[in-house]
Formats: sequence, structure tokens, C-alpha cells
Amino acid sequence: MINLVGLTPALLEHAPNLRQLAERGACAPMTTVLPAVTCSVQASLLTGLSPQEHGAVANGWMDPETREVALWRQANTLVTGEKLYETVKRRDPSAVTAKIFWWWNMGAAVDLSITPRPHYPADGRKIVDTYSSPDSYGEDIVGALGPFPFFDFWGPRSGLPSSRWIADAAIRTLEQHHPALTLVYLPHLDYDHQRFGPDDPRSIQAVTEADVLVGDIAAAADSAEAALIVVSEYGIRAVSRAVEPNRALRRAGLLAVRQAPTGEMLDVFASRAFALVDHQLAHVYCDSPESVEAAREALEALPGVASLHAGPARAELGLDHARSGDLVALAERDAWFHYPYWIDESAAPDFAPTVDIHRKPGYDPCELFTDPKLSLPALRVARRLAQKKLGFRTLMDVVSQDPTLVSGSHGLLPETPEHGPIFICSEPFGACGGEPEGSVEWSSFRERALALMELG
Repeated sequence: MINLVGLTPALLEHAPNLRQLAERGACAPMTTVLPAVTCSVQASLLTGLSPQEHGAVANGWMDPETREVALWRQANTLVTGEKLYETVKRRDPSAVTAKIFWWWNMGAAVDLSITPRPHYPADGRKIVDTYSSPDSYGEDIVGALGPFPFFDFWGPRSGLPSSRWIADAAIRTLEQHHPALTLVYLPHLDYDHQRFGPDDPRSIQAVTEADVLVGDIAAAADSAEAALIVVSEYGIRAVSRAVEPNRALRRAGLLAVRQAPTGEMLDVFASRAFALVDHQLAHVYCDSPESVEAAREALEALPGVASLHAGPARAELGLDHARSGDLVALAERDAWFHYPYWIDESAAPDFAPTVDIHRKPGYDPCELFTDPKLSLPALRVARRLAQKKLGFRTLMDVVSQDPTLVSGSHGLLPETPEHGPIFICSEPFGACGGEPEGSVEWSSFRERALALMELG
């Protein structure tokens, strides 16, 4: 099962291998959940539950007890509900299962797993690597393919090499282990579609590149006499403006910072309200009911905010969960939420111009861009990477902080099925749960997969 992020029915015209797969088997638009972001959608596809049921309310959230902000966690235990691979094992204990770069990978109850996982030595360095279970599985993959190209997986260099490596890992897994269930995550379309928007020629080129990878995996699946499902999590839409809720909350006297040697740091304990932003959705965490109303007042006046949902009203979004913000904000269709909380650019923390997916209070697509103000940026990036590979502690301060560069985003439910997720199967609908009435419902994905495996 390939999760090809960002694929939509409208993009199939640029993907001959995917069209051939759809024509030979089954194809239909697929619905998705809110927020339409990786961690939430993958958890829903695996469990058949909504975010307010499984708890993955975004790509990260604030821990209600510690008030610590945590993004991009991998622990499988963070998701409530029986996952697809657990159901497969329960119904067929002999079935071999594999999870290749799908999220919620750490501690997942699968036989074979691999996912990116850097090491952070005590001296402050960052050493890129993968986590695998068992170790021998990852050692075999790396021995055959070489180290995972981590810096091509996210950041200014993100692109085809990382997706190529993942596809080759999937092919080797099929050839060497013949799993009954193999989950493969291909992030390739995410990159240029966010950089340039979904209609840019460079984004269309990314579709054709991803299509080649799918064709290679499909050939390997055919050789292994395995059926193939291709799904996506969301479609990426064009955006033209960034919305900065944290700056609005700070100007309203609700967000607090502390001065540090490394710049201004968000003080979640002293803040009456702050926003954890995630593409076109933001979770606003408040310290009291009075602060919820004050935050609502501040954000209602902010251009680009489409709606605000508090308390039980979050259930209308499928987000009434303890991990959700006291106030959930949705962006207008052409807007996305940007995380900065400082007012003066000279007070920005040292991590702002770096790729740092854990310390920023929200997702930052500006990490996809090298700072255009740098002279000889390629040389600067190469020098920084070389320093890291040699073991030096150095700041990768090469990332742009200009939100106007971002041309694509996601997170909202699609306006039309043609621009939302897709479901493709190498077998007809009769073999994977029956013909849908219009779109395939995301909640049926598990049962369709189990039907295809004859475990329904």
C-alpha cells in the first residue's frame, strides 16, 4: 500500500503508470479528515477512527499535563485504536507485515519497520540515520542502498533522492521478505507542490517523477503476485498569504516570551494563549475560559482566519479531544498559518533560519527554501553539510524566513473531489470492498484493505 502524499484525481493525467493501474483495477476520489495533515490522516486510515477518537489531532500538539509542545513524534502508542497491521496479525498470526516510512513507526506491531531517526550525541552534533526493527532489516536495506539521503527528505534540498530510496527499500522488502502487508510512504509531491503550488510546471514534473517510482513498485508487486493500493492523504491547493496568529496574540497581551541568549523564546507557562500552527489549522491553547474569549476576539479580527471553534463545538470538526487547542482556528482557502511569535526580526530565536521541526511551535514550510538573501547559497549549504559530516557543531542557518515564498498548503477538507485524495487499487472494487457511491470514504480504507487480503 503506497501512500503517495498530494496525489489527486486531477493529477492523474500526468501519471501514465498510475492511470494504467487505475484502468486495470479500481479508482475513485477519497474523502479525508480534518486536519488533512500527515499524522492525522495516516492514523485515521490505519484505525478507521477520527482524530478526536484516536488522538492524533495534528502533526503535533501541546501535552495537556506538561504544557510541552511536541511535533512529529513517532511513538505508535500515541495513537488510540487497533491499527490495520494489528488487525491483520490478529486474523492471521502467520502474516508478515512491513512499515516503510509510514508515520507512527516507533514500536509499531509489525515484523519489519524502517523510518528516519537521527542521533544526537552528547556533544550537540546531529548524525542522520534510520530506525529499524529488527536491526538486521535496516542493516540489509542500508547495505544494499547506502545510507538514507536524510537531507533530501526535508529542507531546501528535499526532492527525488529520498523518495527513490524509499521506493527501492520497498522493492527490496517485497523481493526479500514477501510481506502479506507492506505500507510505503512516498512524500515526493509534498515538496514542490508546497514550494511552487500544484499547477506549476515544476510540480507537474514531480508528479511524473513519482509516477516512475510507483511504476517500479507496481512491477515488483506484480512479480510477487501482490495486489497494490495507492492512496493519498490530501490535495495541496494554491495559497497566496500567510496568517500569523501568535503575533496577533502577543499584540493582544496574551502570548508571553522570555529573553534567552539565543533570542526570544515562547513561554507557554506564562502565556494566556498561544497557537500551535499546522498548515491551514491552528490549535490555540489557553490558560482559562476568559483567555479563550480574549483569544477569540484577537483572532476574529485577523485577516485570513475563516472560523474559530471552542469547547464542544470542536466536535463538529471531529476534534473534540483533550489534546486539541481550547480554540481551533481554520484558515481561509488561500491562506495558511505561520508560526512566528516575535515582533522584531532581530529578536528571532537562533533556530528560526534552520530546519528544526521540533523546537518551532508549529509546521514551517519556509524550511523548504534556501534564504534568497544569501550569496552563493549552494556553497553555504554544502559547507554546512560538510562541517556536520566531519563532526563539527555548526548552525545550519540557511533557511528562508519569508512566508511569501510558499505557494501551496493543505489541511482543510477539499472543495471538490477532483482536488482531494484518491484511492487506486490494482484489483476491481469487487475485490476491495465493493463499488463506492461516489467517493471512497476514508473510514472504509481499513476494511477495503482487509477485503483485498481476504481477511475481511
